[in-house]
Amino acid sequence: MTVPSLETRGLTRRFGSFTALDHLDLKVEGGKCVGFLGPNGSGKTTTLKLLTAMIYPTEGECFINGIPSHKDRTGALAGAGVLIESPEIYPSLTPNEALEMVADVRGIPPSERRGRIENVLSEVRMSDWADKKVGKFSKGMKQRINIAAALVHDPPVVLLDEPSTGLDPRGMAEVRSILRGLKQTHRLIFMSSHLLSEVTDVCDEVALLDHGKLLFYDTLANVVSRFSKDQGSVDVTFDRSVDSTAVRASAGIPPTVTEISQLGANQLRLKFSGGAASKKIILKTLVNADLGVVGFVESESALEEVYLSQVSRGE
Repeated sequence: MTVPSLETRGLTRRFGSFTALDHLDLKVEGGKCVGFLGPNGSGKTTTLKLLTAMIYPTEGECFINGIPSHKDRTGALAGAGVLIESPEIYPSLTPNEALEMVADVRGIPPSERRGRIENVLSEVRMSDWADKKVGKFSKGMKQRINIAAALVHDPPVVLLDEPSTGLDPRGMAEVRSILRGLKQTHRLIFMSSHLLSEVTDVCDEVALLDHGKLLFYDTLANVVSRFSKDQGSVDVTFDRSVDSTAVRASAGIPPTVTEISQLGANQLRLKFSGGAASKKIILKTLVNADLGVVGFVESESALEEVYLSQVSRGE
């Protein structure tokens, strides 16, 4: 089985005197979710359009699953599902009808279309709306159908351009939940975003782009550890109400924890020193204390600190 992959080599795009993307070298492999971070205008959408041959590079080349996008666009895109700038769906169509059109364009045999459409509608949790007119849908529901359209040919690589931007909180939560589900299918999900909470919530790795240049690409944990000067912050969720003072007293929290703050009735934020080794001890201590830990993730604030420090350097 071929490992899904994306690669750019010296990828550059200029618009007149403006350099939107500056010699981007990036290689991503395997089933995972990668957050492509950067402020507005940093070159994220330009990169996605270059990868999918919507525009052509000034210099360099790019590949989807080892196939050069600009030399063999059809071959490269056969293995990719793409959602860039949220296309509109004809309001008079139902999801079934809209996805039937996409399946036809993608060359899916008629005998396979019904099964594929049912599967992707289930993945995006829209099966109950399959025969309703799209014109009556909320923006979040339409976005879920757009994601389904990107998945209908079962691609190993999925490229998403800020998939939850412009949605209300419920719509954003629904899209993020779908993305977490897609991670279980061993696809490579490459998702541009400027929402740090989104990246922290669903991504395994993060690449930061600013002024068209790649600043770093690594796992989320390594990025936070590498740029936070041995300081870290994790959000811990419990299956019951907890009190920050009681947790410190009862769980034997190590002295590397410098601060515990209450985020909600069943959620705490722990700031600590000592890097990844300290974080490992903290998690082990909390689990051994049988406090009902059900979530342990890098804090959004930790990534935010890294983001702001690195982007400001590029200005």
